[in-house]
Amino acid sequence: MKLNHRVSTFVAVAALGLAVAGTADAAGCLKGAVVGGVAGHYAGHHAVAGAVSDCIVGHHVAKKHTEERAA
Repeated sequence: MKLNHRVSTFVAVAALGLAVAGTADAAGCLKGAVVGGVAGHYAGHHAVAGAVSDCIVGHHVAKKHTEERAA
């Protein structure tokens, strides 16, 4: 029963966090996360680390591209 209670608590906290969070500008993040996740999976089963790092890089590149286009 304790495991079931922990899972229920985790799901409730995660849902609350998603409900409270505002909208985010995820330009470049999704594409970077997919590419990083696949690359990380094939490079030693580090899909999550690859997805997180490439999400950050993809967002940075998209922001830089938007600034260059505006100038």
